[in-house]
Amino acid sequence: MTDIVDELKWRGLFAQSTDEDALRKALADGPVTFYCGYDPTAASLHVGHLVQVLTMRRLQQAGLRPLALVGGATGQIGDPRPTAERTLNDPATVAEWVSRLRRQIEPFLSFEGENAAVMVNNLDWTAGMSAIEFLRDIGKHFRVNKMLTKDAIARRLESDEGISYTEFSYQLLQSMDFLELYRRYGCTLQQGGSDQWGNLTAGLDLIHRLEPGAEVHALATPLMTKADGTKFGKTEGGAVWLDPTLTTPYAFYQFWLNVDDRDVSRYMRVLSFRTPAELEELEKVTEERPQARTAQRALAEELTTLVHGADQCAAVVAASKALFGHGDLGELDEATLGAALSEVPHARVAELGPLVDLLVEVGLAPSKSGARRTVKEGGAYVNNVKVTDGESAPDRELLLHGRWLVLRRGKKNLAAVEVTG
Repeated sequence: MTDIVDELKWRGLFAQSTDEDALRKALADGPVTFYCGYDPTAASLHVGHLVQVLTMRRLQQAGLRPLALVGGATGQIGDPRPTAERTLNDPATVAEWVSRLRRQIEPFLSFEGENAAVMVNNLDWTAGMSAIEFLRDIGKHFRVNKMLTKDAIARRLESDEGISYTEFSYQLLQSMDFLELYRRYGCTLQQGGSDQWGNLTAGLDLIHRLEPGAEVHALATPLMTKADGTKFGKTEGGAVWLDPTLTTPYAFYQFWLNVDDRDVSRYMRVLSFRTPAELEELEKVTEERPQARTAQRALAEELTTLVHGADQCAAVVAASKALFGHGDLGELDEATLGAALSEVPHARVAELGPLVDLLVEVGLAPSKSGARRTVKEGGAYVNNVKVTDGESAPDRELLLHGRWLVLRRGKKNLAAVEVTG
């Protein structure tokens, strides 16, 4: 696939554009500079942002020049949510989050060559603008009746809480971003999620009003969803973050490993950089032997390597195998083991008691009699070693890194004991 539009469509990354034929011509004539924006409304990006970040990488590899905008200005306002007003963060916090998001985005892009990426911050062109200038130079070109048709704003207006003028004005700020990037860098394409379509087209309208004859385009990717109806990128514990201090590399890997069979082929096409032939082969394997989870494993390893690096990916793969008896637990470093064990049921104890008590404590057995039955049937393991005596306490010398025991019932039921005394 030499045409990037065709590839985006095949991968399920093309929801809509302002004029597909015009966009194809602009891409053929090239080179094209495009941008995608990220608001620092949290200290980290989450996996939902990966769709846009990796699409930027894909477009750059196809020859386009990316501008990655982290909004030091729009991050202080926040794109209106359909449900409630956002909490405003102080400028110092937003500035810190801008730096963090930049560091997360930069490794995905190349800053060398003819189409070298550029990081930009919309605070650079808004900080010195007065309110009068903003209203006269930008606000004059927007019609309130059209702005009211945006879905999030319409839903907020129907709610008891309503919407503040602050969030209502967000569309003007994002539109001004496109205008400024057009003027400063010759940017003619804005990329974003389909939920941003109103903001994307508003930017085009502003450019057309102030720069007659300008040829600019918008490209929207579909929103990622789950087959079960829950929100993509969310777990019971909340969002899956790219920051390893918020979501450990092990938990990140497990998130992809546990993707529903109904979703994995679609996620692979959107997020993987494997060729179509490779992806179609993985799809075939998944259809024939879904229990092997081959596609999930491939996706987990690829994305964990992209986000956290090859060394971290190798460490979490080793931990995942070792926990289920396919590797040496003693070879896992303390941080990786601790992160892995935080994802399974665990208990803290001051002293090690009999194994039957520990099995009950961590929830691997409903009662002592149930624990004894598990031991008798050969289904109890401590650090992957089968245990035949459940009435004695495990030796403290078995503690991994002087802290943990890994308990297992059967092949798949894991738990951990952490000794604090």
